[in-house]
Amino acid sequence: MAERGLGRRSALAALASGVALPVLAGCSDGGGKKHKEQGKGAESVDSTGTTGGAGGAGGTGAGSTGTGGTSAGVQAEAATAGHGGLNVLMIIRHAEKPTGSGAPYGLTSDGTQDSHSLTIQGWTRAGALAALFDPRDAAGSPVAPRAGLARPGTVAASVPGTGGSNSKRPEETVTPTAAALGVTLSTQFSVGQEAELAGWLTGPTGPSGPTLVAWEHQHIPDIIAHLGPVTPTPPKSWPGERFDIVYVFTRVSGGGWTFTQVPQMLLAGDLPTPIS
Repeated sequence: MAERGLGRRSALAALASGVALPVLAGCSDGGGKKHKEQGKGAESVDSTGTTGGAGGAGGTGAGSTGTGGTSAGVQAEAATAGHGGLNVLMIIRHAEKPTGSGAPYGLTSDGTQDSHSLTIQGWTRAGALAALFDPRDAAGSPVAPRAGLARPGTVAASVPGTGGSNSKRPEETVTPTAAALGVTLSTQFSVGQEAELAGWLTGPTGPSGPTLVAWEHQHIPDIIAHLGPVTPTPPKSWPGERFDIVYVFTRVSGGGWTFTQVPQMLLAGDLPTPIS
């Protein structure tokens, strides 16, 4: 395609209700061709665990936070680590959801009201996430992701309608990102299979290179619990009101992971502070 603005990136987020998506400054990448690019490493992090500098397209350029951040040397070592080749794991919560029986309502990609789907704001975030993880310049050429992030070569989400959840939101949240990257969205595991998901992610038959996972927030700690040693220790729970953080786990030589958080800063109201 010759044009890759937010509307094209999030075609699934076009709202049949006739309500136009708000224009997001910095969330559209200005055009270009579809591609599949893997293995871009996360930016280096200083000894305090905070990344510096403005990031590429898709946000305000807030850095990642959290003690015990990784250095450029560790990133290089992580890129050659074994365990299926996964070197950077990024986990996000699905985007915004209905808060009750009234508005804002959940909507499917074709605009049908569905309590298990994203709201208008959630679909807007889903489109903005595509630009965050696949940033492009005005000419449509790929640019480096924001500091602390990596361009994923694998995108995964919980499969809806099985296990302990009927939520379609994790899959909906990263469908535009997978489409922008030109990769097939992996939906092998359901909520309740966090141990199996972690085993696949870190095992010899798992993904290679940077990987993005979207999941339900209550069960993200269950994924982390099966990754192995993580430093510093991630928060024990994910607050119900936060949809705006990326958890980043970078593999270190010899085993284990370092942990940082990258504020998305994509929509009005997004916070620059990490989850504590």
